[in-house]
Amino acid sequence: MAIEESKYKVLSSDGPYEIRHYEPVLIAEVTVSGDMDEASSKGFRLIADYIFGNNEAPNSSFSEKISMTAPVTVEPQSNKISMTAPVTVEPLNEGPNLQQAQQWRVNFFMPSKYTLANIAKPKNEIVKLKELPSRHFLVLSYSGFNTQARVQKKTDEAILWAKEKSLNMMGMPQLSRYDPPWTLPMFRRNEIMIEIKAPQP
Repeated sequence: MAIEESKYKVLSSDGPYEIRHYEPVLIAEVTVSGDMDEASSKGFRLIADYIFGNNEAPNSSFSEKISMTAPVTVEPQSNKISMTAPVTVEPLNEGPNLQQAQQWRVNFFMPSKYTLANIAKPKNEIVKLKELPSRHFLVLSYSGFNTQARVQKKTDEAILWAKEKSLNMMGMPQLSRYDPPWTLPMFRRNEIMIEIKAPQP
């Protein structure tokens, strides 16, 4: 079944790497604890609960079913990193240690027909709606399963490539997944996304 995906324009590509410009977007987001797998499951269930009807439509007491979109994105959090603004990450020899992260942000982007004014409001206060501005990302695409070790390896590869290209990284790396859990590994679409400052023309 075709579902809406977040809209972007590819500015440049190099094998599995792309520089993309994403349009502004409305997301539903939760912050959850646990390791990557636990947090992904918790976050997915909470936001799915919201879009499948645990909400209140504007100017009514009825709920509204919101269409599923792709990807589902998880981002590790640190007590030392602000959760309200992008934070510049100093270049590292290795990426952030995802296996030590115990706080994660999980989000779905909302279908493009919605704004904060016309979308149903979550009944669960854990679910937050947020408008994000247009942004630029370095994206590394790959297939297969997402163990913590594999996601760490791909994150390290993306950071190394960004350093080689002198890209100015911002915030924490994100893992985006596009497929349901029953998808065969070889057909799974996964992406490591790192926000960057807009590339110079």
